Amino acid sequence: MQTISPKKFYQSQTDRLNIEEKKLQKRKTLFSLLRLAIAVIAIIVVWKLWAASLPVALLSFWVFVAAFALAISKDLKNKEILENNNLLKNICKDEIRILDLDFQNLKGGDELCPAHHAYAQDLDLFGKASLYQYLNRTNSEQGHLRMADWLLYPSSGEIILQRQEASAELSKSPEWCLQFRAYGIKNPFTLDDEHKINEWRKDEDPLATRSWLSLFRYAYPVITLTVLFLFLFEIIPGSLFTFLLILFFSVSSYVSKIFNKQYSKLNKTVPKLETLEQSMRMIEKNKFESALLKKLRVTIETEPENASHSIERLKKILARLDYRYNPIIYIPLNSFFLWDLQQFISLGKWKTEFSGRMPLWIDTLAETEALISLGTAAFNHPSWTYPEFVRGKYAFIAEDMGHPLIPASKRVNNSFSTQGSKQINLVTGSNMAGKSTFLRSVGVNIVLAMMGAPVCCKKLTLSEMKVMSSMRISDNLEENTSTFYAELKKLKEIIEAVSRKETVFILLDEILRGTNSADRHTGSIALLKQLIRENASCIVATHDLELADLVKDYPGNFHNYHFDVQVKNEELFFDYKIKDGVCQSMNASLLMKKIGIDL
Repeated sequence: MQTISPKKFYQSQTDRLNIEEKKLQKRKTLFSLLRLAIAVIAIIVVWKLWAASLPVALLSFWVFVAAFALAISKDLKNKEILENNNLLKNICKDEIRILDLDFQNLKGGDELCPAHHAYAQDLDLFGKASLYQYLNRTNSEQGHLRMADWLLYPSSGEIILQRQEASAELSKSPEWCLQFRAYGIKNPFTLDDEHKINEWRKDEDPLATRSWLSLFRYAYPVITLTVLFLFLFEIIPGSLFTFLLILFFSVSSYVSKIFNKQYSKLNKTVPKLETLEQSMRMIEKNKFESALLKKLRVTIETEPENASHSIERLKKILARLDYRYNPIIYIPLNSFFLWDLQQFISLGKWKTEFSGRMPLWIDTLAETEALISLGTAAFNHPSWTYPEFVRGKYAFIAEDMGHPLIPASKRVNNSFSTQGSKQINLVTGSNMAGKSTFLRSVGVNIVLAMMGAPVCCKKLTLSEMKVMSSMRISDNLEENTSTFYAELKKLKEIIEAVSRKETVFILLDEILRGTNSADRHTGSIALLKQLIRENASCIVATHDLELADLVKDYPGNFHNYHFDVQVKNEELFFDYKIKDGVCQSMNASLLMKKIGIDL
């Protein structure tokens, strides 16, 4: 059982991080003063010793240089911890806002929503104030795609249970999840990064076509250092040495150009690789209990070297190649040692040994981020529960079900159940009474269940199924499609799916709203009868009360429910509770009178 409320946890973390920040800021100031003190003392001491003893003065100088470098190193480490501290604090503050349903500033994933989908638009999966925006805690673009796929495409039972177990475990380690997210936020891994790495993996190794370079890497430094030695001992004149220096620079530049194509593909990826390395190390060090998380850890620990160490090696090689941005260091190193060639040989060896595993590491990052999203949802909502799955078709038994994007203080939960095929659940009711919200609550909770997430219910038992809906229909000027024809297209997809005997749970809101009332009624009856013949199961919200009469002809197949409204002193009062039977109270005439229509 969760012993602390999510909001109190995030607030306590924020308070702790604020205290830690003050300590780190003080340490930052001390390191700045220490560097200044070392520099001043070094100048005084070396100047005093210079006249007395040159060797002692030089020795002192290098001691102070080492001390100064150590101070810089400690300061950079402190800066890194401070930056991480701030990232964690910002995440906690964001979570507090999200708990209050203030999350519209987060990524909505509009670009991830397909133009045509069985339920994405109707259930507000993407965009502003969407389920994706509320649940998603991924940072990499690969993680964004993974989270979107889980929402869009229902998973199989075994995978669902594995994700439930994994996310439940992660929900008990909120600090670990926060740190994993902080690493990802700093330098998010992108699809472009992955593309560059894949292009590099496919490139032919220049050493394979220029075998002479492997021998040249050893002979060249011998030649250049010999020339330097001869010049220092005045065996060759300065003019010849200058000429040879120009020659060495030209040769080293030519050799470097051979590898420029490869370098361009990996340029500036070191920070992103650091994110990948840190993420893999966190997975490697955690002793997971759930099967899926154990599998992810074992996958990246495979011999001959685990993922974090391998990526660290690659990162160091690329960091050494980036010396070219510092000409003071790079020109001598490359001119005398063929620095680029040495690093690219190391890079080639790494590529041969480890590059084939890079897609697996990136996939592990995306999978873990998505699981953390589910785990965070479980931690943030202790009242939510993981659904239980049963065999058979079209079982949906919900106790105290609500819509996850409605504040708990305003949300009205409903219990509802339907089981078996050939079940038409007709929901009538007045305007704004809650019919559409109820349909979306059912649909969203099925989507959550089928992705392995906890659901906004006290208890939910269901069978594996896919939602198909026709609820929010609009015309499409680009495709020259009217509202009525757009709805017909969706209904056609539903009919085809049930004809193929797919296990789809259907949600319909106001069937055939784009045509006249007579055709609408006739068409609705025909559609519902056809769904019964095809052994389908659905929930239909409608204002057409006459459809409720179908229960007389199909008593075992039609079930009537309703949402009603109470009117007092020409004011409307809704309780948003679903009830058995047909709605007897409507509010359209009262609403029309309120806007000035004389009835």
